[in-house]
Amino acid sequence: MDLTTKYMGLELKNPIVPGASPLSQTVDSVKRLEDEGASAIVLYSLFEEQLSHDQGELDHYLSFGAESFAEAVNYFPSVEEFKTGPVEYLEHIANLKKAVGIPVIGSLNGVSKGGWVEYAQNMEQAGADAIELNIYYVATNPDLSGSEVEAMYIDTIKAIKEKVKIPVAVKIGPYFTSISNMAKKMDEAGADALVLFNRFYQPDFNLDDLSVESNLMLSSNWELRLPLRWISILYGNVKANLAATSGVHNSLDVVKTVMAGADITQVASALLLEGSGKVNSLIKGVAEWMEEKEYSSISQMKGSMSQKSCSEPAAFERANYMKMLNSYKPQI
Repeated sequence: MDLTTKYMGLELKNPIVPGASPLSQTVDSVKRLEDEGASAIVLYSLFEEQLSHDQGELDHYLSFGAESFAEAVNYFPSVEEFKTGPVEYLEHIANLKKAVGIPVIGSLNGVSKGGWVEYAQNMEQAGADAIELNIYYVATNPDLSGSEVEAMYIDTIKAIKEKVKIPVAVKIGPYFTSISNMAKKMDEAGADALVLFNRFYQPDFNLDDLSVESNLMLSSNWELRLPLRWISILYGNVKANLAATSGVHNSLDVVKTVMAGADITQVASALLLEGSGKVNSLIKGVAEWMEEKEYSSISQMKGSMSQKSCSEPAAFERANYMKMLNSYKPQI
């Protein structure tokens, strides 16, 4: 089977790419992932809060609300708790480029337009093959309009693209009034790929001490349906490559994302749960499915179940909503 695919101009031997996670924090763990067949690696994120030299501007964005960022202001870890600093991150990229033969994609997590975006250029100079811009913003200020929020995304993408020549992927969440229009705007702003979707981490209440606490829940298989739907809709409507993330736990999940129109599938939770050997298991499962169904290549499969290719495109739209509700039969 020909499992090769192309992502942001990078020639990859298969569509399985470990997404940003603690598994990318050491050279040895990345080498193990490469040995198991990973076609590229997305490094863990560096946060705007670690890099910004323009504290006045950062304070402005943080003041929109306590939950403005993925790690809300009152949940921010102390500086000592961050795994590595900016200098160590660049050294890590350089060391990985010497140790592995697969593409290394650096990850920046931020949303405001400030001096921190210059760090993308440092990543490029350190040897990163591409950058994934991870944008996570919760607009809690009722006076902040949707168009203003969208402008922040677009401005940040343009600022990053002005700094580097290597490709830039943009990882976003699904909470836009019009995802299709926002995808088009990001495409026009220069995004080389769209990564769908960033998971929405939410705080919980501790009723013992009446405090608000954050905890990380790994993804589950059912979460794949959201990126699957929107990749199917966006395929053929944007020039940017498409990557699926959230909810990929088995080889059939990978097949589904490719048939929806994804160029790659990012895997994180499944690897954290089952180890680096999961990569090889996914690759073998995809190849076996392709052989059974008589597909010869990933390119032959890609987009074959997208909205533009599906015999029932209404399944992606409102008609499916009505059909599902009317077809449900209670068991009691």
